[in-house]
Amino acid sequence: MINETFQVIDAHCHIYPEKIVDRAVAGTDQFYGTRAACRGTAGELIEIGKKTGIDHFVVQSVATAPKQVTSINEFLAAEVAEHPEVLTGLGTVHPDSADQEGDIRRIKALGLKGIKIHPDIQKFKIDDYRFLKVYELCEEEGLPILMHTGDYRYDYSNPNRLLPILKIFTGLTVIGAHFGGWSVWEEATRELAGMPNLYVDCSSTFQFMKDLSPIPDMIAAYGADRVLFGSDFPMWSPERELELFMQLPLSDADRRLIFSENAKKVFLIK
Repeated sequence: MINETFQVIDAHCHIYPEKIVDRAVAGTDQFYGTRAACRGTAGELIEIGKKTGIDHFVVQSVATAPKQVTSINEFLAAEVAEHPEVLTGLGTVHPDSADQEGDIRRIKALGLKGIKIHPDIQKFKIDDYRFLKVYELCEEEGLPILMHTGDYRYDYSNPNRLLPILKIFTGLTVIGAHFGGWSVWEEATRELAGMPNLYVDCSSTFQFMKDLSPIPDMIAAYGADRVLFGSDFPMWSPERELELFMQLPLSDADRRLIFSENAKKVFLIK
């Protein structure tokens, strides 16, 4: 609880098993040219929550090969089972999985509340035919998809790839990370704002944009009822992301939506 007023849910956090955490985080640092602020374990994240007053975290990871899907999902489910009061988990899938239907069924059985994909790291376009079955299954099962969106260096996850999916799978809930388009924020806001099945999160935006002045207008364009707070832990410190978010000139009603109410609705968090 922040200022004894706001319940806070950090809806975008990556966690890894101890045996691979350093290697996994180093890979992300190399991809983005960053240096992670945190290490990347569930224990560290939970301690940060106690220190900062962040009440709950949505945790996830990404399979870079089909063989990783099962172990990642089981790891995430185990961490959530150990800390159900503070963690909600999202599963992972891969476009080249031999049994996408089985993967989705297993994600549901494990109690995970959606899926996370990263088209740029997994190297597939959002509208790739290999992934259409996953969208169909998630739409049928009511599983939201949190996806990395946007990268000026590639053409995997930019708005032109996301729009067709939003228009075809109208019953599918998509959360476009990084305000719908990391590094292409203006284009994303112009093309995606107003799509009825799209939410966005604010992760990995403050630190890259430097100037926070465009962010209130971006929130207004999407609507405060369509924005989730997220830190992208361990790339960034949830504490610092929270500090930056609190600098934005928003009403308490909007903060309440972004901090917790939208995430509760999307991920069925009680």
